Amino acid sequence: PKEDEVLIRVHASAVNSIDWRTRAGYLSGWWDYSLPLILGWDVSGVIEEVGSGVTQFKVGDAVYTLADFTRDGGYAEYIVVDASRISLKPTSISHVQAAAVPLAGLTAWQALFNTANLKAGEIVLIHGASGEVGIFAVQFAKYKGAKVIGTTSSVNLKFLQKLGVDYVIDYNTSKFEDIVGEVDVLLDTQGKHTHKNSWQVIKKDGILVSVVSKPSPEDAAINSVRAATSWVQYNTQELVEIAELIDAGKVIPIVDTILPLAEARQAHRQIQHGQARGKIVLKII
Repeated sequence: PKEDEVLIRVHASAVNSIDWRTRAGYLSGWWDYSLPLILGWDVSGVIEEVGSGVTQFKVGDAVYTLADFTRDGGYAEYIVVDASRISLKPTSISHVQAAAVPLAGLTAWQALFNTANLKAGEIVLIHGASGEVGIFAVQFAKYKGAKVIGTTSSVNLKFLQKLGVDYVIDYNTSKFEDIVGEVDVLLDTQGKHTHKNSWQVIKKDGILVSVVSKPSPEDAAINSVRAATSWVQYNTQELVEIAELIDAGKVIPIVDTILPLAEARQAHRQIQHGQARGKIVLKII
């Protein structure tokens, strides 16, 4: 590690959709990275070494992080991370569970609270509520005191009800636009036709927030609603707040599959084809 960096012994690294899309070359124009590239930027582990200028962390600290996308990631035994990008891991959960948090947790937190400014008593519709971002969004919205409507497939109906969703819609048997009235906030994690059909269920001056594409300003204006894109940004304080919610038992990371590093290929197959409820995590130790 350089002066302001730490060396982390990786215990677990989560697999995210951005991983396989990067591997497949779909995101080559989005940011500047060079090949070969180690994937995996959701990391939980223990600090092995600290740079000379690092004072807020010490060797032996259990930490978690959303590492820098432009640098090598966590599908490895060790990773070097800028000290400003790490937070102490939640104490009540394992490294495998902690690795499932940063990217999806920050994405949901920033979309609902920073962009949509979700308030207690408001109604939020979450598309893909059983997905990697949706699971956190449901729990954050309930923590805030909002009423949650979620779309999912039939296999996840009971799961979402148990998670706290007030009204679950099976998109295989029902069209959400025929059922849902006016919502204050709509979180779109799906895009495409789901995005297109979402405008009509948002109340006037409500907001559509997409974490997968840029909404049309024209469509927003026609429907008298607001629209925004929320791209995840690293935020140390938000990870600290999320850790506090986890340790207080108000938020539970959901891990669907745990695989060894040697089976990263299988992990990519699963996430690419949507074969997971919650997160897929590679366990290094």
